[in-house]
Amino acid sequence: MSAIEYELRILEVDPASINKKIISIGGELVGSYSFRRYVFNVKPPVKGRWIRLRTNGQHSTLTVKQIDADTVDGTSEWETSVDNFDTTLTILEKIGLKPKSYQENRREEYRLGDVTLALDSWPLIPPYLEIEGPNEASVVAAAKKLGYQESDLVGENTQKIYSNYGIDIDSIPVLKFDA
Repeated sequence: MSAIEYELRILEVDPASINKKIISIGGELVGSYSFRRYVFNVKPPVKGRWIRLRTNGQHSTLTVKQIDADTVDGTSEWETSVDNFDTTLTILEKIGLKPKSYQENRREEYRLGDVTLALDSWPLIPPYLEIEGPNEASVVAAAKKLGYQESDLVGENTQKIYSNYGIDIDSIPVLKFDA
């Protein structure tokens, strides 16, 4: 069974300003993370579906993501924790999967009730805020508490956000901050 993610994003946010807003409305910092990930195509290829192996250095996950639409509920995710990032990478490679890319990003994660607010920073593009909740209403309500309107929210995934800046993320085999 798929787990639908209810999430939307606010593009081009100022990190210092958005941090203050989140705290001022009762958001609590959960943590600051530096993520490393390998992205793989599924076999056979399916448009909008990929495998992600990701770690923040302390917790690692293996995930299949499926993007069906650029809407609040357009993404499905199947995820499990793995106890060893490097061994899981080796297992995936041994069964014939070759990473199509290596990517890094940074995240400050906050909780506001049952909503997660994630300030994401990626190389080459401005930071954005991802709002994820148990349903569409909770996501929209959190954005409104931050002073945003529903029209400020986008359902685009990271790949499409890069595309908005004229960058084809699929053509970048290594996406790092120091690259």
